[in-house]
Amino acid sequence: MTAITPELNLISAAIQKLPGSSANLNGQKNDKTSIFYINDIHGKSINAERTIAASKIFDSFSHEGCDVLKLSSGDIQLGEPLLSNRVMVEAQNIMGITASAMGNHEYDTPSNIKELIPHMGYKLLACNIKIKEENPLSKKVEKSFIQEVNGTKYGIIGVTPIDLFSRIKHSHIFEELKIDKIDDTIKDIQQECDKLKAQGVNKIILLSHAGFSYDKRIARETDGIDIILGGHSHELITGVKPNYNLFNSKSGEPVVITQAGRDGRYFGILNVEWDKNGIIRKLQNNVSSTRPFKRNPVARYLFEKILGKPKIIGEITSAPPPPENGSTEPSAHTNFLCDCMKDELNTDIALFGAATMRGYFEPGILDSRWLEDISPFKNNLAVVNYTEKEIVDALKISANSLVSTNNKPGILHVSGLKYDISKDGKLLNASFIDKYGNENPIDIKNPRTDKLYKTALTDFYAEGHDGFTMLKKIDKAEKIYDYDICKCVENYFAHKQKPVEIIDDKRIKIV
Repeated sequence: MTAITPELNLISAAIQKLPGSSANLNGQKNDKTSIFYINDIHGKSINAERTIAASKIFDSFSHEGCDVLKLSSGDIQLGEPLLSNRVMVEAQNIMGITASAMGNHEYDTPSNIKELIPHMGYKLLACNIKIKEENPLSKKVEKSFIQEVNGTKYGIIGVTPIDLFSRIKHSHIFEELKIDKIDDTIKDIQQECDKLKAQGVNKIILLSHAGFSYDKRIARETDGIDIILGGHSHELITGVKPNYNLFNSKSGEPVVITQAGRDGRYFGILNVEWDKNGIIRKLQNNVSSTRPFKRNPVARYLFEKILGKPKIIGEITSAPPPPENGSTEPSAHTNFLCDCMKDELNTDIALFGAATMRGYFEPGILDSRWLEDISPFKNNLAVVNYTEKEIVDALKISANSLVSTNNKPGILHVSGLKYDISKDGKLLNASFIDKYGNENPIDIKNPRTDKLYKTALTDFYAEGHDGFTMLKKIDKAEKIYDYDICKCVENYFAHKQKPVEIIDDKRIKIV
């Protein structure tokens, strides 16, 4: 007899039968579908191992009388390292993902995408992109496809981010790509829906990496889409709520939208019953945390064969819990990275964007695998001199994340600075903390243009990405290092040679 574990209970609850009768009003049996879905794992291989464990338990349950689909809405990869992205390709293969939207991070590897494509046992989908034939993606990315399960046809369409070129580091490399704006993207989706319906498909799923706000428009302004499995905006959408994630299409048919957060912290199981015409009659959306699942040992072994055995970096004596919303909440974990940068690069201040922080520290031994999971982007560090005004302008953009669409670009974490933000996204005050610990208030209404701060940050932000155009001074950098934040933290531990306590010192406050 199989032992009942918390993990089994979670999956069992997620795939339970829909409440009520299985017959529709006409007395005819509904078709049933159970969809295991993921999005925005962002190269988090440890959480991918947990997601694989959940996927394996999902597979072990009986799905008699129910079609099973496994789908991804993109950003499973992240950053440029070939081996790290190879691991994420294998993660999707192991889970049995059959199709994935092209997220913005699937474009992070222009130099080695040719090496990754042959290992992908799943389709890449994007109907709103035009790719020149010489680009290796042109042979791999499709607009849509039909997946047949137990004799039932499902149309699967993909959408890539409308804001792609503001979200990727090497946008100039992809000049041969054209991404349609939202109005044309909606037309692209409708065209694919019409094509699929003409082939007798009446159950259509959109894998969207456009973000929740655009997904709501797509749901209302198209005809034929039944399910939108979303990504990009990192929403944690639980349950089914009318006018929140359940809408009517142009023809009045129900359309459900869902999304499972970010960084592999969650996965979803969407249970659907359909009538004979392929119209949704019943829904059950279950989003579960991956935290209770033990890392799949087979996946862990395979990943370490690809990545190599992790090495010991140092010891963490204590650390606060990670923030619930990494985009808009102060984080002692990210501020610690800033302290490492400021200390190791000998600068006045350090800045690190919430968007590039994808993990947290835990008490105990810190190894290289866990550290790489915390920020796997591999952006080189840089030292740039910024005026007081440029710093203040960056903090104002950062503060606005509290009220901006999808909380973009996320708040800036700091070292050598303190600042307060109002809940309506306004910068209230800021101070510079000198090397002696003295607090020097900054006049945020009239910041100086003649005062410079030697600043440590990543080359991603020094290139002005994520809307921080005032930081675009990479061409004036005092120094660009050939290593990233993970190597910087490793150097910090090596120099300190003692355990580290990570403390929330309230240098950033939301008031």
